[in-house]
This record gives sequence, structure tokens and C-alpha cells, in this order.
Amino acid sequence: MGYAKIRIRNLAKMGEKSMVNSKHAKLEDVAQLAGVSKTTVSRVLNKRGYLSQATIDKVYAAMKELNYQPNTIARQLFKQKTNMVGLIFPTVNNPFFGQLVAKLENILYERGYKVLIGNSQNDPQKEEDYLNQLLAHQVDGLIVGAHNRGLKEYQHANLPVVSIDRIMNDDIPVVSSDNYQGGKIATEALIAAGCQTIIHTDGPENLESNTSKRQQAYEEVMRQHERIPVTYNLDFNISTAEKIKIFRKIFEDYPQVDGIVTSNDTDAATILSLAPLYNKKVPHDLKIIGYDGADMTRLMLPHLSTIQQPIDKIAEVAVNLLEEKISGKKPSSPPPLEVKFIKGLTS
Repeated sequence: MGYAKIRIRNLAKMGEKSMVNSKHAKLEDVAQLAGVSKTTVSRVLNKRGYLSQATIDKVYAAMKELNYQPNTIARQLFKQKTNMVGLIFPTVNNPFFGQLVAKLENILYERGYKVLIGNSQNDPQKEEDYLNQLLAHQVDGLIVGAHNRGLKEYQHANLPVVSIDRIMNDDIPVVSSDNYQGGKIATEALIAAGCQTIIHTDGPENLESNTSKRQQAYEEVMRQHERIPVTYNLDFNISTAEKIKIFRKIFEDYPQVDGIVTSNDTDAATILSLAPLYNKKVPHDLKIIGYDGADMTRLMLPHLSTIQQPIDKIAEVAVNLLEEKISGKKPSSPPPLEVKFIKGLTS
């Protein structure tokens, strides 16, 4: 009889647990099963204050048994943190931005963040729309490599932002590689190779970005060697067909061109494909040096000479700065990161 009573009581307890498991378990259910207070369970979840390992283990064992899922939204509101970071870049179709975004996402994921990505396509309206969407999701911060400046959303006093290359305002740190050194190395390499007429392609003239230092370096080196600098500035949002027209114009305006420093590797690849149409053999008649050196480009065009940016390092530094800003610090822009000249068969 005593055995029967015990068995009935045990079945009753099992029934209580199954009833809890049949519905969404609550924090008080975990507290009751673990034999602790609701406050203690909350402290375990939020890792606040001193707790013995035995207490922590009891709480987690109860959570597992009840299949308890913490109310993530409530915890985020309590902590005023969503663990989400927004990334806004022109396009992941470019090998440089593609590798950079992939590395940023990987580092952020490893540090416990979810990532929302917006491709602005160099369109100010699209960038503003993405910004508003990200702010609505209450992201903890932004890492931005888009080309537009002056959007009021970037002035949000409580929004941690880190920029890649783009100069946005005095409160936003900028992560860059050494663009001046990259432009200098490329220009000097072509001069040392005997090139007389060296053309440079770059982004728009009015762009407030550290990348403009490449053009500055090119022009200074050319003048130091008593050469006339010529730069073709291209808008970011023009089509491939429009770019090809401009690159053709280089060959038509300067048939004697024997050296070109491009603003990125994809432009270098396009110019390489056009050279034979103007009876230019690379590197005998025309030497070309690209810029970026992304992994995918190196795989597809291993023969291309290029200035390689430390893309993975740029991502790491940007995430470190963003976490500093999220924690309430006010980091300044770090020193430029070192670039590397990879000499291939095109220079």
C-alpha cells in the first residue's frame, strides 16, 4: 500500500512536469524545479552577481528538463542591447567588398552578434532607407563603407558607427589601409619599369574618402619625375558599358599610353581585355597595376600586378572599434594599415 502511494505521488509529479512541458515554460517554473528564487534564475541568465557553480548547474538542468527558452526580447530590452549590427556597403558584387563583408560577418558572429546587411548601390536614397530600417531594428551599431555623406541618420548621438575609408564626421572613426603609400608604390613601380605615359583611374573627384590619397600620391610622384599626371575619375554608379567607354577613351586620347594604375582590380581586368583592341601587348607595350588584391581576384587573375589591401585586418580593426563604441568609449581613427605590392605578369 505504501509503495502504491509513493508511485501515485511520483506519477503526479511526472504529470505536473509534463503539463509544464506541454505549454511554454516560464521563469517561475524553472525556479520551482531548481528550488531557487526567480531572482536567482534571472541572475543566472544575465550572469549578474556571484553565484555558486552548484546553483548555476541546478538552474541550467531545470531549464534543459523544461525546455525553457529565455525571453530574448525582454532580456534585450533589460540590457538595452540587441546583439545586432548593421553593415552598409555599396555592393558585395565587388571582390573587395565581398571579402570584407564576409570577414566582418564572420568576426561579428563569433562575438555573438547577428548581422543585417544592406547593399546601397551608391544610391543616397537607398542608403537612407537601409539606415532607417536598421535603426528601426534597434541595432547596437553600424559598420559603413558606403560612399554617401551628410545623411542625418549618421548624426544620431547614441548610435555607434565605424566607417571603412569614408570620412563621415568627426565622431566616426575611419579604418583604412595606407592609400597614399599604395598609390606611391604603384606609380613608382611603373616609372622604374620604364613607363613614360602613365594614366590613373580613380573614383569621383568630390568623394570625401581616404582612397583619394591614391590619386594624390600618383600626382605627386609623377610631378617629382617631371611627368604630367592624368586621372580619369569615374562615378561609382555608372554601368559597366559606360566604364568601357571611358576606358576606350583612355586609349583613344593617349595612344602612347604605356602604364595604367587603376583604382581597383576589376577595372584593371576590364582594361586588360581592351588592350588587344588597340594593339597593346601586356606587359610589353602596356603595363597595368590594379588595386585591392582580394582573395577571389587573386584566384581568378593570379598574373595581375596589384596593390593588396589587408582586408581581413581591416575587418578585425573595424569590429574592435565598434565594440569599443558600443561599450561607451570614444575611439579615434587608427593609423593606416600597411599595403603590399604583388608583382605579377602585367607590370
